[in-house]
Amino acid sequence: MSESPFTVKKQLIALLMVMLSCFYSTHAQVTDTLKPVNVKTNRKKISGDERINTYSPGQKVKTIDSLTLELYRYQSMASVLSQQVPVFVKSYGFNSLATLNFRGASAAQSQVYWNGIPLQNAATGIADVSMLQTTSFSKVNIVYGGSSALWGSGNVGGALILESESPYFSNTTSFHNALSFAGGSFGQVQFGIKSSVSMQRLYTNVSFATSSANNNFRYTDNGTTYQTDNSKVENFNGQVQLGYKANDKNTFAFTGWFQNYDRQIPKALFELKSVKYQQDKTIRLLGDWKRQGDKLSLYTKLAYLQDDMHYNDSVIYIDAKYSTHQVYGEAGVNYRISTHHKFMLFIPVQYVWMERQSLNDVVRQPRYAVALAYSLTAFHNKLHIALHGRGMYVSKKTSPMSGLNIAYAFTNWLSIRTNIQRSYRMPTLNDLYYYPGGDTSLKPEQGWSEDFGYVIKTNTNKRLVFFHDVSLFNRRIKDWIIWFGGAIWTPHNIAQVHSRGVETETSLQYSFGNFKLHAGLNTAYVLATTEISYIPGDGSIGKQIPYTPRYNGQANIGFSYKNVYFNYNHTYTGYRFITVDESSWLMPYNTGNIQLMYALKRGAYSIQFVAQCNNIWNEQYQVVSGRPMPGVNWLAGISLSR
Repeated sequence: MSESPFTVKKQLIALLMVMLSCFYSTHAQVTDTLKPVNVKTNRKKISGDERINTYSPGQKVKTIDSLTLELYRYQSMASVLSQQVPVFVKSYGFNSLATLNFRGASAAQSQVYWNGIPLQNAATGIADVSMLQTTSFSKVNIVYGGSSALWGSGNVGGALILESESPYFSNTTSFHNALSFAGGSFGQVQFGIKSSVSMQRLYTNVSFATSSANNNFRYTDNGTTYQTDNSKVENFNGQVQLGYKANDKNTFAFTGWFQNYDRQIPKALFELKSVKYQQDKTIRLLGDWKRQGDKLSLYTKLAYLQDDMHYNDSVIYIDAKYSTHQVYGEAGVNYRISTHHKFMLFIPVQYVWMERQSLNDVVRQPRYAVALAYSLTAFHNKLHIALHGRGMYVSKKTSPMSGLNIAYAFTNWLSIRTNIQRSYRMPTLNDLYYYPGGDTSLKPEQGWSEDFGYVIKTNTNKRLVFFHDVSLFNRRIKDWIIWFGGAIWTPHNIAQVHSRGVETETSLQYSFGNFKLHAGLNTAYVLATTEISYIPGDGSIGKQIPYTPRYNGQANIGFSYKNVYFNYNHTYTGYRFITVDESSWLMPYNTGNIQLMYALKRGAYSIQFVAQCNNIWNEQYQVVSGRPMPGVNWLAGISLSR
């Protein structure tokens, strides 16, 4: 493997020692110790993005609370979502690609945004959530259902909304420093450093994290036990954030985010050996300005994203490199016409390009759009209506998108919602120009989606808290894009796919004194079938889209007492067909997972211990065909902050 950022481990350890010395000479803002937090259901500032807070009342939005983020602080977003959220995470292995499947949507139809910027690779149109470390984000929201008019092309099934910690300013200079260390099964080792300074006008925040693992776990195939090899992974993640408060209304911020992910790719069950490896480097730079007024708010943001990939397989003499680039700019205005009427206008511009090494050329795709959103509240804020519209110009074609969602609260414990959207997704650079295989004649995916739901939630001030959410959804997409083939894979439009189903979330919490008991159950039933196919006799009509489980769910049960939190999580994933005609499939699997956290505060210092044991029943399973997953494994870490 090429030289990786993990070679800086010695320097980081030295820096850890320097940081430790700072603990004895700085003042700090200390966060509270352990506080279990429930999933939030109202839309009052659950996000820094007004598209969620104000203009999505009829969409299901799930907030991953701060407690859950702390429980999974040493793991990736792939682990959080697969164990805690009714969404299917398609994982190609313990240290491999992991993508999202919202309500039967493809990976390219399930979007990921960071501070309002799309994180999808400019070439493939997908985001690898296994590379997104939980500690990099302070707020995580999942928006279910299509909303292309509000979020842009590709938002067909749903979106993962990630937000970094916002700059905060204080009248007196304050410091916050944190160190963390974790270790676990298969040679997992992690280090992390974070330091921030807050002043009246300035804010800085610097964080670095590095990790490595051998991932040499054992697995069983046809009664024989094997051990993975060629499976090491090394990762470096660094972020720098600067904030400047010009006055009470104007703030400026800059965030730089760098990642280097080196991973060997172990052999699949159908391979004799593997010497493959892949290196991914990403650079993300984001600058933004916000002006907050009583009625009128303005913002602009400009981002540059670069993804470099190097893939090598010496067995078949492949040494491939490619770079993709994205410039994203957005300017918007949010205006409160009156207490009950709000209006938002924003102009996103996206320019993406890819360097094709094999042809020594560059392919490009500019996208221009104008988007509008209107919010109305009535009947003492019981009724909330939002209208969306967007016009997008790509490749000399104009594409209109529209949406409507409504929420109505019958009582303080019962509300209903509905969402109707025109969904739309342009083919990606790979779909159009990948060599060999790309098809410039591909049509964009488009269709309509509808969903309806209700929420029952008791008064959170009571000792017994009950939460119940049900969503029914329906979506038809024409010209669905799928890749398949023999020696050369190519993308195809498969005419029309119909997705429908139901999701439920139910939780119960009982408190007495410092002791709290909690239990919850999430379920999802998704039927995503091909209705019309352009390929005669492919056997796909009426059959489930590959790698879309009909059933999946998660259950949680546990307790908290003062500074101790314990949770048992159980996940179930049903059959996944791996061919379009349902002739081959993967068996369902169950995993049991335990999370434990203990927080201690001593003066200005906070100490937190987190431990997880995953797959405690040692289930032998595959999420993707031929890619075995590890049996029982553990990870534990400790963090010190002041």
